[in-house]
Amino acid sequence: MAVAHRAGVVVGLLLLFFLDGSRARIHKLTLKNETRFFVHLNTFGFYANGTLDVNLRSLRLPLQLVNYSGYPVGFSLSRSRVSGVLSYTAEETETCPLTLTKTTNNEPLILFLINISSPSVNVRVLGDQDSILTSRPKASVHIKERGQRSSREAPAEIPAKPAEPAKDDVKTSDKTADEAKTKTNVEPVDETKKEKTVENTLTEFQLASTKQLALALDKVNDTYTFNFHLLLGLLAEGLYNFNFYYCQNMVPGIDLPYSFTLEVTEKNPGGFLSAAEIPLSRLYIGMAGVFFTAAMVWVYTLMKHRYSVFKIHWLMTALAFTKSTSLVFHSINYHFINTEGHPIEGWAVMYYITHLLKGALLFITLALIGTGWAFVKYILSDKEKKIFMIVIPLQCLANVAYIIIESTEEGSSEYPLWKEILFLVDLICCGAILFPVVWSIRHLQEASSTDGKAAMNLEKLKLFRHYYVMIVCYIYFTRIIAILLKVTMPFQWQWCYEFLVEVSTLIFFVLTGYKFRPASNNPYLQLPQDEEDEEMDEIVTESGALEGISKVKKTSNGRERQKEATL
Repeated sequence: MAVAHRAGVVVGLLLLFFLDGSRARIHKLTLKNETRFFVHLNTFGFYANGTLDVNLRSLRLPLQLVNYSGYPVGFSLSRSRVSGVLSYTAEETETCPLTLTKTTNNEPLILFLINISSPSVNVRVLGDQDSILTSRPKASVHIKERGQRSSREAPAEIPAKPAEPAKDDVKTSDKTADEAKTKTNVEPVDETKKEKTVENTLTEFQLASTKQLALALDKVNDTYTFNFHLLLGLLAEGLYNFNFYYCQNMVPGIDLPYSFTLEVTEKNPGGFLSAAEIPLSRLYIGMAGVFFTAAMVWVYTLMKHRYSVFKIHWLMTALAFTKSTSLVFHSINYHFINTEGHPIEGWAVMYYITHLLKGALLFITLALIGTGWAFVKYILSDKEKKIFMIVIPLQCLANVAYIIIESTEEGSSEYPLWKEILFLVDLICCGAILFPVVWSIRHLQEASSTDGKAAMNLEKLKLFRHYYVMIVCYIYFTRIIAILLKVTMPFQWQWCYEFLVEVSTLIFFVLTGYKFRPASNNPYLQLPQDEEDEEMDEIVTESGALEGISKVKKTSNGRERQKEATL
């Protein structure tokens, strides 16, 4: 436990240096020399009037970019039917999604195709849409529509090149108002006026009627930039995936590197949290109160039956309080993400430390109960010690992987790797803690038919089997069934997955505590010990568990004698 505590402190200190993007909804991603043809940037659930702001600060493409029409480059914003599953990937997985011309069931899909030869960003709008896209149109399109400016365009357009002052622009006091207005189109503009004018050239496009449009793509040295703002309508609300595609790298044997820096800000009317995450802050603080109440009831039980308390009972107490504290910090973390768009480093570090300790304590406690430690025996076998040497480091690794995933952008190269590591390590830990229980069950099955104490061993066997079933049900529900329920729920109800996990954890804690409660009428603690284990006999007698209980032993000649167990 001390090792786990020190590991948590070290991880917490390290997080102070790279926690800026942890679970943030204001994303900044930088990829250098990337070769993936597909980069999943983010998943977010939008309600009506939610907004998405994307600013491509720099995009650097290789000089070998050829056959642009066949291998486009760009972004896609697609609505998902379920978490992480794209709505339009049903037919051909080998086809570049940027070349799609229709979607299944008219699901909303917006494609941003980067054309470096124009240069421009060609936007293709598919499916049923009622969103509003705000951006700066391509210069040629802007010039053609000078007579039909939108309400957000500037009264006068910025020329492609700064115009030279006209010779007639002299200080003349008798100029007419119309001439003065015309002259302002060619006067030099200072930086402040230029910024305001550029901002005013933004145009709103109603995507319900606009299916094709061209946005401005600026070139700075050898990099390209553009940005847009999207306001989602009632018809378009849902869970969206924002992806980047470099389709030329889909061709076998071609790995052309590219680099870009991207800023993405997602927001719902109530804050920066996704639709499924908005209730989580209240959920976690509520469950923290429930776990704290359960922990206090458990402490009361221990004090009431203090003569029957073992060390592992206090370990279970520490687990309950650590779980409650972890949920409190988790709730605070989500609160600041919702209000600020990013977590506050101090609160996030406290959450990760308590989360790490909770995970370590949970698996240690389950494994110790499964071996019968403290209840039946105080010594672990060599095989059981090896299990602990495997489970504890793996559980620390799983928690570190979880922390790294939380502090890493989804589009980074490391994110998929650590996600796979976390999934694999978690499965190994869940499987490993079942081994001590299985070994105990096998030992009791063999002993019940060989040592003449079938009744006692069968009672133990029943208890271990019940505990084994409890652990298996808990693991399967939280790792498999709850996830299946999550991907079948509507996007705004996916917070129920977290609710089901927390409730199942609470039920498991309560059942475990009830089964192994320190009470004189607990059948587990009344199980008779092996007659040759005199040390264990003395320990159990001192603990008060066998107070007033008679134990019958058989002598070598078959006669029975009764030994009164007293304190």
